[in-house]
Amino acid sequence: MKRRSMVSMVIGAAALTATAITSGAYATGTSATAATAACKLSLGSVTANGSHTTTGITAGTPPVVGKTSTTPGIFTFGPVRASSTFQSEPNVAGLDSSGYVVLADSLYHRAYNFNAGINATTRVGGGWTNFTQIEHVYFEQGTTKHAMFYGLRSDGTLFRWSEGGKGLVAAGSATGFSSVKSMTLISKTAKYDTFLANTRSGALYTIRIPITSPLKPIVTKIRPGTWQGFESLVAGPCGNYGTVVVGIDKDTKTANLYAFGHANGTSTVINSLGKVNGTYADPVYFRWGPVDYLDVINGD
Repeated sequence: MKRRSMVSMVIGAAALTATAITSGAYATGTSATAATAACKLSLGSVTANGSHTTTGITAGTPPVVGKTSTTPGIFTFGPVRASSTFQSEPNVAGLDSSGYVVLADSLYHRAYNFNAGINATTRVGGGWTNFTQIEHVYFEQGTTKHAMFYGLRSDGTLFRWSEGGKGLVAAGSATGFSSVKSMTLISKTAKYDTFLANTRSGALYTIRIPITSPLKPIVTKIRPGTWQGFESLVAGPCGNYGTVVVGIDKDTKTANLYAFGHANGTSTVINSLGKVNGTYADPVYFRWGPVDYLDVINGD
């Protein structure tokens, strides 16, 4: 398992001007008629008692849902409020699992493989009480690579940190995202990272974040409405340039699956695949991915 050195960080980098996400007019969502190739998403969750779950979902009409596996005792020191993608790396003694979570006021890096004697919880820093979304992004292609960490605060400020030998170092912030309800990574490239986000009014946007400094997100509307019911969006790669997205409605404890074509504003193809069998009542959902440098996501 790749080990990372961490240092405590200070939240509060100077806010930079960015295009704000504003409420769009409510409208009926559009579904594509294109056929969907078989795509899979490994949906993870953190349960109320601190267990990790894994459920395989295969794109189809209706979606095909595999058996849920549960690993107990992952978080025994408090409820998790937000989670990054967790990576899962094969080991002769099973799988090395690692990722970031927010518990109470702190950000932690969690790594475990009980069969191999790995069981590490590293506190990264405090000041995370008001953060609602987090994600770690690592891109590597040849000699080109970057490692970034993103956090969305409840006041609508999006923060970015770069990751290196000194841990996480503040790399800018942008305001204007207070209407975001959930966001999920759909692309990482040499020049930018992109998130898919839904708003409380139901609009759907991409938030493309160039790697350059200062941080200036590019916000593009995908749909004007109908997406307000999802408290969690979880996305994974689908083919070379598409994305499979599960939307979780915590009020009804249901989930729906969608296949997205390559992001292209309001022309983006979205194929609604229907409800995902099961009950979705866990506090936190995330994606299980491969070891980060093999995780290819090209949705934008």
